[in-house]
Amino acid sequence: MSKFGDLISGNIPVLLDFFTEWNEPSKAMHPVLRDVAAAMGDKAKVIKIDVEKNEKLAEALRVKGLPTLMIYKNGEMKWRQSGEQDANTLIGIIQEYV
Repeated sequence: MSKFGDLISGNIPVLLDFFTEWNEPSKAMHPVLRDVAAAMGDKAKVIKIDVEKNEKLAEALRVKGLPTLMIYKNGEMKWRQSGEQDANTLIGIIQEYV
């Protein structure tokens, strides 16, 4: 999990998307996250984490529903929500932490 620590320890916000390929709401978030990443540019990172390939991490963070979205900054969780979100909402939330 040290890689995870490296991912979230920066001083720019990191939006994490916990997903699986077979989960329809997770798949629906793919284009939304692409739009968010494009809109934020280098002001934030958007990282997708496949729960099936990262079971221990998902378990440690108590990810139950999919998709689960989290924003970290400086190693600290700032925001978390399960379920689909639209791009504008996510961009607005991320901008609070830029």
